[in-house]
Amino acid sequence: MRMLSHLRVLLVAVLLLPLTGCGTLYLAQAARGQFRVLQARRPIDKVVADPNTPTELRDRLTDVRAARDFAVTELHLPDNRSYRTYADIKRPYVVWNVVATPDFSVEPKHWCFPVAGCVAYRGYFKEKKARAFAAKLASEGYDVTVGGVPAYSTLGRFSDPVLSSMLRYGDSELVAIIFHELAHQLLYVKDDTEFNEAFATTVEDAGLERWLKSRGHPDLMQQYLAENADERAFIELFASGRERLRRLYATRLPTGEKQAEKAAIFADLTRQVRALQKQQGEEYYESWLEEGLNNAHLASVATYYQCVPGFERLLAAQDGDLQRFYAAARELAKQPRTVRHARLCQVDR
Repeated sequence: MRMLSHLRVLLVAVLLLPLTGCGTLYLAQAARGQFRVLQARRPIDKVVADPNTPTELRDRLTDVRAARDFAVTELHLPDNRSYRTYADIKRPYVVWNVVATPDFSVEPKHWCFPVAGCVAYRGYFKEKKARAFAAKLASEGYDVTVGGVPAYSTLGRFSDPVLSSMLRYGDSELVAIIFHELAHQLLYVKDDTEFNEAFATTVEDAGLERWLKSRGHPDLMQQYLAENADERAFIELFASGRERLRRLYATRLPTGEKQAEKAAIFADLTRQVRALQKQQGEEYYESWLEEGLNNAHLASVATYYQCVPGFERLLAAQDGDLQRFYAAARELAKQPRTVRHARLCQVDR
């Protein structure tokens, strides 16, 4: 699922701080997971030159190397050691993300950490631990969802490698992930997940479009545009459902009536999603539908896309000039969160 591949965790491994209880345990698993990823790194040049490297892997890493150089010369993204190494982590995802919302809210719960600040998800290097934490939140009355993520950024504090989990996606998506994660290194605002992810998503989309054009792949460009349009249709559908729920949760209906109306809205949204999937001939969100749609699913979509239209307008206002766009985004980053969101985000009304 292309949208789910965007659900990346922003998780920085840090030295254990004098926290108590689960805070220390959580940071410990993060530090261990990060250390193991770093241990598995090999320079891409050496992997490509190794005669024992499978041809398919060699070809993909050769393309990655070219895209990484393109990110510097054409997209003006950081020129450092990130994504110039490769790590085979021998599992489908590097981290599993937990997203949670209160029973009657479409706003995600936030967790705060050293360096990264407060974020709208919590990531675990082991799926079992992520699901155990999600189950605990569910027992406390939260709506929850757990999703595997192929990559994350340490904001340039470590040299992030290309992960084997990233290779599960197609060539275009793989390049897009690298552009997205490098954008986080370029600009990151503490305590504003929506701003950070929308900025990186906008850079990702603009960068991928330019990359495909530079490679002379009009067929892939058309495929990318078609997939983007399909994805936006689902995003708009989820946004509409989220707005209906937001209005419901703002009412003073008795809890029982509110719960019944919530179930009715999700049942209707499920029907709409299935109809759109049938229309597009895909089953992008079937796992969510089988799991049972809830507030957390909608919150995770909003986290990554709610502010994207505003950033796209900002890029257009700079005539597509990425360096000017970055400068304008940095100026917005200096403003209070309320000002940034009023300027950029699709505010629920």
